Amino acid sequence: MTCCDLKCGLITGTVVGALIAVLGVILIPVGDMFIENTVHKETVLENGTLAFDTWTSVDIPIYRQFWLFNVQNPDEVLQQGAKPVLVQKGPYTYRTRFIPKRNITFNDNYTVSFLLPAGAIFQPSLSVGSEEDTFTSLNLAVAGVYSLLDHKLANLLIQRSNSSLFQNRTVKELLWGYKDPMLGSTLGYNDTIDGPYTVFTGKDDINKVATIERWQDGSSFHPFLDKKDPLFFFSSDICRSISGVYEATVNLKGIDVYRYMLPPEALASPVENPDNMCYCTNSELTKNCTMAGLLDLTACRGTPVFISLPHFLYASSDIQEAVIGMNPSLEEHTIFLDVEPITGFTLRFAKRLQLNMLYGPSDSITILNKIKENTIFPILWVNETAVLDDETADMFKSELIARMDLLEGFQIGLIVVGLVLFISCLIGLIVVCNKPRGIGMKA
Repeated sequence: MTCCDLKCGLITGTVVGALIAVLGVILIPVGDMFIENTVHKETVLENGTLAFDTWTSVDIPIYRQFWLFNVQNPDEVLQQGAKPVLVQKGPYTYRTRFIPKRNITFNDNYTVSFLLPAGAIFQPSLSVGSEEDTFTSLNLAVAGVYSLLDHKLANLLIQRSNSSLFQNRTVKELLWGYKDPMLGSTLGYNDTIDGPYTVFTGKDDINKVATIERWQDGSSFHPFLDKKDPLFFFSSDICRSISGVYEATVNLKGIDVYRYMLPPEALASPVENPDNMCYCTNSELTKNCTMAGLLDLTACRGTPVFISLPHFLYASSDIQEAVIGMNPSLEEHTIFLDVEPITGFTLRFAKRLQLNMLYGPSDSITILNKIKENTIFPILWVNETAVLDDETADMFKSELIARMDLLEGFQIGLIVVGLVLFISCLIGLIVVCNKPRGIGMKA
């Protein structure tokens, strides 16, 4: 090979290497655009998309685990005004959301309306006992008339039905209802249907996908999440939207997800968080709206119930110390979501809430004559939880993550190969050009 041929070859290699590297760089935004367009297409709620199939699927089991509180000293509470001593027992586990969404209707304004049936199937293998286990718990009817009726009328109803502050009920009765002898109506946690909801499909604006336009989901959010932005999701249990803030990136079955947790300020006192002012309906009970950790849902639910996190996590000490047996734990009792940041799909969640009612001293209600302080009494707490199964995780990784990794690997490969070829040929060219010419030999 002549010197000229070598130089030409090296120059060609340098140019080709540069072009390959530039092509790899150019493919980065092109690849990102391709991924973004694909994700936007697949995360719209319409027939045929991955988001719609996931949204309507009932294959991933959702469980509701209940822990009920058992009163250890009912007589001392009534006769001496003692603080209730409580022991929780659970979980009693039910599978829910096994019935598909009902009445799915696509509207002209890029929204879809639906109902969420809330049937439940008891899971004995995931429970500590049977639905016939008996608990000594607060009498819901007595607590209800204490909060809603004139106390003289309430006392008349209580005495006429021979009711007391506490009652013995089975798990099944407390959760799914029983006919109360005083009111003659069915009482209990029972929650048979949720909705109707109307959410945006995201077809006109992907940032609004699955966002609730009006109520009466927390299952998915808009794609390409930013860690700095909180996620807002609606919970019908508390009749409001709440936010989750980014806590950490965790690995879930080989998929990197953002973990969002409920911040303490979500349940802060209305004095500290004005968004909670509408839940401050009793200035005496809340000490002029300075009490944290409690939401009064009387106006929303029509019954005098208070919602908190389990074991009064984030609640004021006065609330926690009014009963004995509370052991709040951030790990066990907070709310969190694990969301895949590219698609916005929720792949694991735990929604934990506690149902409470109020009783307190009364001169007119005989059975409450010895009670000394207003008491927010915990009836039960629930953990609604789900996690994607292995099959869905493998599908998610093959359909999205593997393709993205392949595209990224191809881009990086082009850049590396191009740079290696460019640098190698450039160095060779420099060496050849700087090589001294040969000196002819003397005769």
